[in-house]
Amino acid sequence: MPAMTWAITRSRLAIAVAIVLLSSATPGFAALGGDASSVDADRVRMKGSLMRIVRSDAYTVHEIRSESGTTVREFVSPDGRVFAVAWEGQWHPDMEQVLGAYFVRYQQGAQAALLQRRSRGLLQIRDGDLVVQMSGHQRAFTGRAYLANGIPRGVQADALR
Repeated sequence: MPAMTWAITRSRLAIAVAIVLLSSATPGFAALGGDASSVDADRVRMKGSLMRIVRSDAYTVHEIRSESGTTVREFVSPDGRVFAVAWEGQWHPDMEQVLGAYFVRYQQGAQAALLQRRSRGLLQIRDGDLVVQMSGHQRAFTGRAYLANGIPRGVQADALR
């Protein structure tokens, strides 16, 4: 790839990541790592509607459709903690809102990953027990974040979508 094209691509990537990181200037609700009551607060904050609740022995999934059309799924363990969130849609969700207390760790990891990334594709951040994976392109984004130590026994991380 010519040096000029690489510089332009890297600049666009930097702008896109900066927009995602700075898209939220308001305090977040405790989603990831929070308790089950935070799910309804998230729905209100997103100006969304609860699409469905799916229960299993291992966890409960609350699926919320935001006003912008993005679907956010919050995975709640039997002990009442949100151990994972996943999203898909035309826009990223408010990352500060869905990551709650883990947002700063996500920001730091995303900045470090930006310096190491060489192409588009999956952005993966691993910081202790926090795992964030994001991919997509304009108007088609997917992602998930989970606490590896919070996943209930018998549940595989790949099932958290």
